[in-house]
Amino acid sequence: MDVIIQLRSRPETTLAVTRGAARLLVDLGYAPLAEVTLPNGRRADLMGIGPKGDLLIVEVKSGLDDFRVDRKWGEYAPFCDAFYFAVAPNFPEGVLPDEPGLLVADGFGGAVVREAPLTPLAPARRKALTLAFARLAALRAAGVNAERLSL
Repeated sequence: MDVIIQLRSRPETTLAVTRGAARLLVDLGYAPLAEVTLPNGRRADLMGIGPKGDLLIVEVKSGLDDFRVDRKWGEYAPFCDAFYFAVAPNFPEGVLPDEPGLLVADGFGGAVVREAPLTPLAPARRKALTLAFARLAALRAAGVNAERLSL
């Protein structure tokens, strides 16, 4: 039997991994938002708030080249309790640093491969980020094309 491997373009891979990671976050009890611009100007691919108010950020990597050229992920720490990479099943996981959490996802869902270490936010920062997250979600629900967390 011939096996056909379908190669996706970078945008298709990014979309599939983002969708699968968002579905995984929902399964884990998080409410995710995609493409959230943080107060420092960086854009998180996914940001989620958990049932206990914990905030996490997921950086989607569509491939090895995407990982190698994009090193902004270190600038997300002040805005989350936990940080994850999300990659496609065929991504070479060995090139990723050990510190962040790791999700493997496709267009249908995903799995937590490595839990992210927790670095709890200061209470005042958590409150400000939670309010900004809620406002952004409400604006999007109202049909406003909003992307930025406003502190």
